Amino acid sequence: MNTKLLQTITLLGAGVTAGLMAGLFAAFAYAVMPGLGRTDDQTFISAMQKINVAILNGWFMICFLGGLVLTVAALLLHLRSARGALPWIIAALVFYVAMLVITAAVNVPLNDELARAGDVIANPDVVREQFESRWVTWNIVRAVVSTAAFAALAYALVVHGRETAPQAEPTAAAAAPAAAAPEVRPTWMYPAEQIGNGNGGNRSLPSVTDGR
Repeated sequence: MNTKLLQTITLLGAGVTAGLMAGLFAAFAYAVMPGLGRTDDQTFISAMQKINVAILNGWFMICFLGGLVLTVAALLLHLRSARGALPWIIAALVFYVAMLVITAAVNVPLNDELARAGDVIANPDVVREQFESRWVTWNIVRAVVSTAAFAALAYALVVHGRETAPQAEPTAAAAAPAAAAPEVRPTWMYPAEQIGNGNGGNRSLPSVTDGR
């Protein structure tokens, strides 16, 4: 497999996985959490506890960690060639790592605290208050940065495509130099004896000093 094809595959994979993660967090931001926000405290807590368990599956982990691995791979593959895409890949990696840090530092600990609350909670309103607002706020932040990572990878793929596209061969007509047109000189540049009189003979041009 040649390098250009491998660069394309890794960039495409990184973009797809980053896009899936951005879509997941965005869906929580504008659909899931607003919907759960309309439920009572116990229902909200129970639903989030079950979501946090169900989401830890193979497909989620492939996208969650695969985005990081594929972006790093794309970065390494572009270090020596296709430099135009490199800044966008670096930007995507920074955004994606920011999403991972937010998830690990804020959202996962909040999920763990909610899990430790158990199924039967004496004061669900307090538990919800300590969880909901902070979790929702930082989920919006990670949705934004993961979307930025996806956008940067998408543009990196566009730039990579431009850099690796085969150059069009010049046509024969465009490649061949234009034939030089014969030089046309006015008659005054020729000696008088070279100018014919129309009957096959020669005649001399009048001198500029003969008074005529």
